[in-house]
Amino acid sequence: MNTKAYAAFNATDALGPHTIDRRMVNPKDVSIKIEYCGVCHSDLHTAKSDWGPANYPAVPGHEIIGRVTEVGNEVTKFRVGDIVGVGCMVESCQHCRSCDEGLEQYCENGFTGTYNSKNSKYGGITYGGYSEHIVVEEDFVLNVPSNLPLENVAPLLCAGITTWSPLRHWDVKKGDKVGVIGLGGLGHMGVKFAKAMGAHVVMITTSEEKGTDAMKLGADEVLISKNPEQMKKHQYSFDFLLNTIPVTHDVNPYLLLLKLDKTMCMVGAIEPFPIHGGVLINKRRNIAGSLIGGIKETQEMLDFCGEHGIVSEVEVIQMKDINEAYVRMQRSDVKYRFVIDMKTL
Repeated sequence: MNTKAYAAFNATDALGPHTIDRRMVNPKDVSIKIEYCGVCHSDLHTAKSDWGPANYPAVPGHEIIGRVTEVGNEVTKFRVGDIVGVGCMVESCQHCRSCDEGLEQYCENGFTGTYNSKNSKYGGITYGGYSEHIVVEEDFVLNVPSNLPLENVAPLLCAGITTWSPLRHWDVKKGDKVGVIGLGGLGHMGVKFAKAMGAHVVMITTSEEKGTDAMKLGADEVLISKNPEQMKKHQYSFDFLLNTIPVTHDVNPYLLLLKLDKTMCMVGAIEPFPIHGGVLINKRRNIAGSLIGGIKETQEMLDFCGEHGIVSEVEVIQMKDINEAYVRMQRSDVKYRFVIDMKTL
């Protein structure tokens, strides 16, 4: 099925119009007309081959919201007309230990990414949400709460679940003191989720302006990390730290903020970090990482958002403005996520 799309054709040129071929609907497939697609830093890195050579032409986009237009004859979870979402995965082996536990993001045989990923079952390369339609197996499609504005829901499928999963895994609860390090697409969702879970939320940032913004989003307190007196005042006081900084940085001052046996989870950067062993050993502290979330917990997150009225803060753009959005994203000139109105494709 020929489908209009926007693609990166190499690592240097601008993205532009393209036509891709979507598979016909198989018995367990759901066909979705895409209405909104969030813009993630991963899209930019893929388009520019920052993480290794991309499979060009590459059609990014894994924060997808749309309407079901057709279902296979064995589909039981969705009907034509349903509003649904598709996140970062469209397939996993479904039989390893991780998949059995509902943790498809850690599939021991490797999950199939929504875009730029080799599709072991259907062949070829996957194409993402910068397109008119997408066809996905029903087990990787999500129900979207009807009370939320759809354009603001799209980033929940990546930025949302990336912060929700560790907060849930490390059992953040009412009364915990939680620090969210960095305020961007991930950090602003971390603040919203931790607050809704009942935690005392501290935005940890180098920027007083971002601290002010964090308070508007629900943070209880701001800690300016370049202020030594403030950092010393908060030492040994945090139950959990969610680190969303997207580049290599000195993590040791943040680790000193943790209580005995507590954890800092990295969700932003996938680069080497210098860690002082003594900082960990002294208070039996932990440093960990977390990758998106499984389908079950992503649905749990969406349901929670529906119950609590939680969405991402977004700037809606037209498809033709994606290249400018990439430039602005590199400057951190967005509060806090771009979302493409796919009617403009």
